[in-house]
Parts: sequence; structure tokens; C-alpha cells
Amino acid sequence: SLASNRFAAKKLHFMSLKLITAVIKPHRVEEVKKALINLDVKGMTVTEAQGFGRQSDHPETYGGNEYKVAFSPKFRLEIIVSDEIVDRAVDAILGAARTGKVGDGKIWVLPKDRLVRIRTGEEGNEAL
Repeated sequence: SLASNRFAAKKLHFMSLKLITAVIKPHRVEEVKKALINLDVKGMTVTEAQGFGRQSDHPETYGGNEYKVAFSPKFRLEIIVSDEIVDRAVDAILGAARTGKVGDGKIWVLPKDRLVRIRTGEEGNEAL
């Protein structure tokens, strides 16, 4: 039927969205934001976080003093992008977030089946 064909087309449209999650050092957030804006990314969500990786309890320097830290302060970024720019967005985050030091963070990408803009009800890429 026409309705089921329309639904199938919309579902394929939704499948082309990706959620990029990045956990990065706090002082790199603005650089990452600028890099993503240059790609015409429409927005991102930023949450303060704490974490540890392979180098748990490693020394870090804050304000000229060295501390042993069990959990390092991080920022968690969540960005939904179309499949067409996901690789460029990941590369932009890598370039802007990398310092070459322990604790630079991680990036992972997941498919998103549906995205809806609450205000307008727009869905899929139109809701970006």
C-alpha cells in the first residue's frame, strides 16, 4: 500500500542518521565545536563527565601542580549527523581534540533509527 511504502521510505531516511559520541578533554571542546560548525553541523549536546582509561591513577598537571587522578575530568559530546558527513565529522573531532597526550579520549559512532524535532514534529534529516 501507499502508506506502507511511505513508511518504508521514511524508515530508510532515518537509517541514514548516525550518533557520534566523543569523550574529550575539557579544554578541547571549543576547538571541536568550531571544527564541526565548519562542516555545517547543526548542533551538539555537551555533558561534563569523569572517566579513566588505560592509565588509571596517572599523574596529571593542573595549574602547575601535579596530581594523581583516579578519574579525569572530561566532556561528553553527542552529535547527530547524516551518514554522508559522519566520517568527516569524526575526522574533524579527531583533529580538534587530539593533543597527543594520555587521556585525549574516545569517539564512537552508532546508527540512529529515528530523530524527531519536538517543536515542529519534523523527522529524519529535516530534524537536524
